[in-house]
Amino acid sequence: MIFGRLLTAMVTPFDTKGRVNYQEAKKIARHLMENGNDGLVLIGTTGESPTLTLEEKIKLVEEVMEELKGQCKIVVGVGGNNTEEVIKTVKEFEKKGIDGIMVVTPYYNKPTQKGLYLHFEKIAQSTSLPIMLYNVPSRTGCNLLPQTVKELAKIENIVAIKEASGDLNQVSEIVRLCGDEIQVLSGDDSLTLPMLSVGAIGVVSVASHIVGKEIKEMIESFSKGDVKKATMIHLKLMPIFKNLFVESNPIPVKLAMNLIGFNAGQCRLPLCSPSDSTVDLIKKTLKELKQD
Repeated sequence: MIFGRLLTAMVTPFDTKGRVNYQEAKKIARHLMENGNDGLVLIGTTGESPTLTLEEKIKLVEEVMEELKGQCKIVVGVGGNNTEEVIKTVKEFEKKGIDGIMVVTPYYNKPTQKGLYLHFEKIAQSTSLPIMLYNVPSRTGCNLLPQTVKELAKIENIVAIKEASGDLNQVSEIVRLCGDEIQVLSGDDSLTLPMLSVGAIGVVSVASHIVGKEIKEMIESFSKGDVKKATMIHLKLMPIFKNLFVESNPIPVKLAMNLIGFNAGQCRLPLCSPSDSTVDLIKKTLKELKQD
């Protein structure tokens, strides 16, 4: 496994004045490492990357790496709709000794499949870092299709894809076309087990902030052939998988982290504090999870 089977797309904690809380970030990173994670994805969408400055991103990566001292893979989320700007950002992080980058498809300008291929190809050529593609059409407005993934998988340092199209047919086609050329990880907690059944190896998770050990146990049970146990864990975790997305991620998961004793803080605008109904739902979900 290049990056591992379970990675968490980590939240970025903020203090009461809205500044990045680097001390709490280190605390959260250690908690995740100790609760089943093979790696962390820093400053992805869950980490509120659109609202962080480059200086904040760099310092966050430095602080977490210093805290974990190589005990956990560190993958940095990058991306944008300007290929040259993405490459400049990649070069900044490459200096930090990270283990890889996760590159999301460009958003808003809706490139063709050829444009997507050329975008990722040029980024791959600019770095020696292992690359995880990230396909999340609900956020970006464009879908990286299986045939394009097949062509990208031929590039030596494109080694994995976080697939969050929500389409099992598409996942199956990626696995069918690419075989062992690329490692497929689920980008949707609720689809991790179904995706494992068609050839994915793991997940880049949000729910693992709360139930990392259980998700790791589910993945390992499936890989050992204990499908019944994996299914039982999947069904037990379905409420939290679902309810952490009742509002835009990461609003509910930051709420959940605050409720279990971390100081994740609020989200930066334009994301805002959760509604009262979401607060009640997440409290109820956590309580029921504890009782199970």
